[in-house]
Amino acid sequence: MTALLQTTIASLPLLGRGKVRDMYAVGEDKLLIVATDRISAFDVILGDPIPGKGKVLTALTEFWLRRLGHQLPTHVTGIAPEDVVAPSERDQVAGRAMVVKRLKPILVEAVARGYLIGSGWKDYQAHGSVCGVALPPGLRQAEKLAAPIFTPAAKAEFGHHDENVDFDYVVGQVGQKTAEAVRAATLALYAEAADYARSRGILIADTKFEFGLDEHGVLHLMDEVLTPDSSRFWPADRYVLGSNPPSFDKQFVRDWLETQDWDKTPPAPRLPPEVMQRTAAKYQEALDRLTQDAAA
Repeated sequence: MTALLQTTIASLPLLGRGKVRDMYAVGEDKLLIVATDRISAFDVILGDPIPGKGKVLTALTEFWLRRLGHQLPTHVTGIAPEDVVAPSERDQVAGRAMVVKRLKPILVEAVARGYLIGSGWKDYQAHGSVCGVALPPGLRQAEKLAAPIFTPAAKAEFGHHDENVDFDYVVGQVGQKTAEAVRAATLALYAEAADYARSRGILIADTKFEFGLDEHGVLHLMDEVLTPDSSRFWPADRYVLGSNPPSFDKQFVRDWLETQDWDKTPPAPRLPPEVMQRTAAKYQEALDRLTQDAAA
């Protein structure tokens, strides 16, 4: 499979490139978002893409948008990406792009946690709480919480880590009404997705959602939804309380990089083919488990 590190679409204005996605303007009110095969680790974009990764991310996002779209509006337009680019550029967007509504983004990471892991576990160890949400004493690493919690993060500039914040921070950014709507939507979306994924042998430890507002101020779900890049997916049969389970993401890449003499600043070491292949297989396994024979 040929990997796509960066798009070269000349028929539309380029608005920007993120860690994974390239974004183009489609008129004044729509965007073309293309998921490349780029992969980042430790906030550095690697020079070696993971073949097929962008198509997996797009397929999963489309699956979840169909499945969860009854909860709130989404950025979906239904326009085929191949219809908005030049014929010679269609191979760059096929299966890995979406034409979406252009919304006003809410500049807060809307994170839902169902298990105590990652930065949430570190916060709990230090303060007994996560993002201002007090938790019972004595919880262990990777423990399932009595109920999912909303633990937002402030978006950081590229190359820096997002910073965990409390609900009052969100209120300060978007106002009480929108903050409450974002929190409610985040927890409802997570609850439905986690129940479904559990039936497929996957535990969603945590995930982050992106929201935006249309011209009428209506909240929409947008961007990437419940993928291995935006979530911790654990195989249920390998979950052990008190330890960090393996996940369906860039674990093989991180593990290999940790063995290298690298200071985690660009450029990153070149990835061996077997690390790229094993990582691609994990992404594909997540897609297969969640979507095969599923009625979305």
